[in-house]
Amino acid sequence: MKPDQFVEVERIQTGVRLEKRVLKVLKAVAELKDMSLGDLLEGIVLHAFEGKSAFSPETLKQIADLKGIYGLTLKASDSHQLSERTNRSGKPDKPTAKK
Repeated sequence: MKPDQFVEVERIQTGVRLEKRVLKVLKAVAELKDMSLGDLLEGIVLHAFEGKSAFSPETLKQIADLKGIYGLTLKASDSHQLSERTNRSGKPDKPTAKK
């Protein structure tokens, strides 16, 4: 496929829960790259499905800086060991409204 050819796709709206700091970093990367969060996530996933890195060394440096800014210390090895904070009823805590 030529670089100037587009592939038509059908997108759907989805509600996905993500770790708060992960989402902050993803949004910041999308903003740096002047793209939507959805486009960024699609690109990351498509690269991962092919065993490729989605980011250049320069972008990885920017991501490291953003992780520091947003306090993101999670690593890939943590991905299957995450536990969500729960309330007394055992359900995930709901965010409180900011005043």
